[in-house]
Amino acid sequence: MKEKASPGDLKPTVWIGKKGCSEVVYEEIQRQIKTKKILKVRFLRSAEMNPEELAARTNTILRRVRGRTVILEQMKE
Repeated sequence: MKEKASPGDLKPTVWIGKKGCSEVVYEEIQRQIKTKKILKVRFLRSAEMNPEELAARTNTILRRVRGRTVILEQMKE
């Protein structure tokens, strides 16, 4: 039986750079969240960070913010 991965075990699969979030980034997060259910996003130091907006725009739940790393979870339907 496979256990659910904890947020600490996850590796970032989306990196947001100095240009910030674009529609392509939002679409990629939405695509990945469908299969992974929980996702780790890392913001580079030069990137503007707004985790609440990121969660709202991608229709996900903001589960945790630690430094420049954000954990997003798929909304229950």
